Amino acid sequence: METPSSSTYSVDATALRAWPLPMPSGDGDKEARGHVLILGGSREMPGAVILAATAALRAGAGKLTIATGASVAQLVALALPEARVIGLAETDQGGFTEAAVGKLDPLADKVNAILIGPGMQDEEATAVLVRALLPRLDGSDVSVVLDACAMGIVLDESFRFSVPVILTPHAGEMAHLTGATKEAVSAAPDEHAAQAARDWNAVVVLKGARTVIIAPAGERWQHEGGNVGLGTSGSGDTLAGIIAGLAARGAALPQAACWGVALHARAGEELAERFGVLGYLAREIPEHIPALMESFARP
Repeated sequence: METPSSSTYSVDATALRAWPLPMPSGDGDKEARGHVLILGGSREMPGAVILAATAALRAGAGKLTIATGASVAQLVALALPEARVIGLAETDQGGFTEAAVGKLDPLADKVNAILIGPGMQDEEATAVLVRALLPRLDGSDVSVVLDACAMGIVLDESFRFSVPVILTPHAGEMAHLTGATKEAVSAAPDEHAAQAARDWNAVVVLKGARTVIIAPAGERWQHEGGNVGLGTSGSGDTLAGIIAGLAARGAALPQAACWGVALHARAGEELAERFGVLGYLAREIPEHIPALMESFARP
């Protein structure tokens, strides 16, 4: 799908049908569908990593590994019997110690995508961990998605990703990361997302009623849809998980982001039809994803 930097492409059903997701062959096994690693969770928020990991599997990833705090690893393993769960040493503030890098390093050559951030609370420790992990992934084919406090690595003004990654901020998070006000970001999302994409060398998914997706070279997409019910606790974790699952299957970063945003929004629309606009739960979003992928793929 060619996207000149001077144009903004709308992400709708027609566009998605023209941009099909990678599909394994009929005799492909779970390895062919991709291995996703979800790094996140904490004592106070183990559910976030469960939501993200469930969404990654619903998006079609074949293998799942979760790395989370040792204090909640058994709980997470019981909630997700499909996953391998690794317990990591924790900081008092809800992050992971630098010792986590040693436990994760052997996975660098075995996974296709990694999502870092859901449910992590110690922004400083998370930035240290991400900074230590990224060089191990450079030069590999691993797609990296950063969500929640893992995006805090860009607070260092001199920081720039050597290889593009996906970042998934909402307006408030973008304000925190850039020093702008939330009102300024909301008033000019394209401008702020484009500047961040260039400065950070990242595919920026600036979430909102109109979500803007901008790649480092300036390619732009937008999605309008969903409803206010998606603004609920855990919804962002599910979106990040969907994107990571699609990337694990082999979707390029912009494609994984665009498809993920569209699937997440349409799932919210279906849930609103079932329950009403307010009151459906983030945990209910992933179950809609497989059928929606099939629906978007059909002419």
